[in-house]
Amino acid sequence: MTSYTDKGEKHEQGKFVCFDHLTFWVGNAKQAASYYCTKLGFEPLAYRGLETGSRDVVSHVVKQGKIIYVFTSALNPGNKEMGDHLVKHGDGVKDVAFTVENCDFLVEKARERGAIIIKEPHVVEDKFGRVKLAVLQTYGDTTHTFVERAGYNGLFLPGFHAPLFCDPFLAKLPSGKLDFIDHVVGNQSDNEMVPIVEWYQRNLLFHRFWSVDDKQLQTEYSALRSIVVANYEETVKMPINEPAMGKRKSQIQEYVEYYGGAGVQHIAMNTSDIITAVSKPQGLVLEISNLCLRLLKQTRMPEETSPSLHLMAHHRNSELALPIYSKCMVHIF
Repeated sequence: MTSYTDKGEKHEQGKFVCFDHLTFWVGNAKQAASYYCTKLGFEPLAYRGLETGSRDVVSHVVKQGKIIYVFTSALNPGNKEMGDHLVKHGDGVKDVAFTVENCDFLVEKARERGAIIIKEPHVVEDKFGRVKLAVLQTYGDTTHTFVERAGYNGLFLPGFHAPLFCDPFLAKLPSGKLDFIDHVVGNQSDNEMVPIVEWYQRNLLFHRFWSVDDKQLQTEYSALRSIVVANYEETVKMPINEPAMGKRKSQIQEYVEYYGGAGVQHIAMNTSDIITAVSKPQGLVLEISNLCLRLLKQTRMPEETSPSLHLMAHHRNSELALPIYSKCMVHIF
């Protein structure tokens, strides 16, 4: 494991503040949003669809703490872009959005360094204010949206309205205890990790935050290499993974093959009480990986630190981080 202290060049103007939201392109946005609400403790935040004047796509937005997910589906069968994406990838993360300051400057600097701009900076507005957006291409079919929100007071973004319906059942569910997006992991094909890391360093001025190789991160059968890139303030962290040789096929290679290319493999959500968050009956109602279940059964409560707690612990900036992994939230065809 290697940690880095050199943050590199800092933007002359503007900055990346934090993760703003993640957009999933899915076959059924309403059902996907409902799943995250009932299984993970999210609550409906906003809606855009036929009733609000959107004739092409429908979006259901859910929120928990500072985490915002947008589930979007096509309304018309002729939507080739979204249709092709679903055929190739199935349900998945299409866009990772960042809250930024000085969107124009950041986009122009990225363009000068070679980034592909999908949508130029543009303003969207409604009665609650104005938001400036821009979209850049990153790995695979994934994009990054820059969101400059200065002074906007709406629920989410212009064009979105309050949810049309809130399931009364949700009020009876326990809190998910999830606070914010910790990091978003992007899996790449073999030998593609370093070029993608260099893309973030060159175009967004992110820096290497942490890395491991296949000698440090492996199981009996599977191995991977990973480099984490972060913004200057280190409020946005993006691990970039690639497969490594093992006795069997790397889980990273399996993801790339099943997903149909590079993409977001998983999203880490920070919680201040992980034991309660995943313990039944008061915790999240979702499947936890078998390894994590064994860990939880051996772990008492937060006030009593069991040796087993260290099995999946990461040391990060002198703090102990315990990740618990759910099983797959979506299955690819």
